[in-house]
Amino acid sequence: MLEVLGQDYIRTARAKGLRERRVLLRHGLGNAMIPVVTIIGLQFGGLLSGAFIIEAVFVWHGIGEFAVRAFAKRDFPLIQGIVLVIATSYVLVNLLVDLLYAFLDPRITYS
Repeated sequence: MLEVLGQDYIRTARAKGLRERRVLLRHGLGNAMIPVVTIIGLQFGGLLSGAFIIEAVFVWHGIGEFAVRAFAKRDFPLIQGIVLVIATSYVLVNLLVDLLYAFLDPRITYS
């Protein structure tokens, strides 16, 4: 946020006479949130892959434990279903991140 507040468009918004609150919320926060949204989207993939290890270590019941059991029993249709669910959720999160880019910064357009 501090880096964004030093940009020229923030100085221009202040020079136009906009209130400091509007400058911070409308101009500053939107552009500062783009890297944050990117990191959150990328971390989601790590959370999905970490579910297998965490559920095995802490003996929690979930899709990770379910997948490990399916691997042990060589239940290939179940493994395919689990991979499909995880891949679909990862793609949907990345789509949501891309749509949030356009919402946070109106200069970003998709053709």
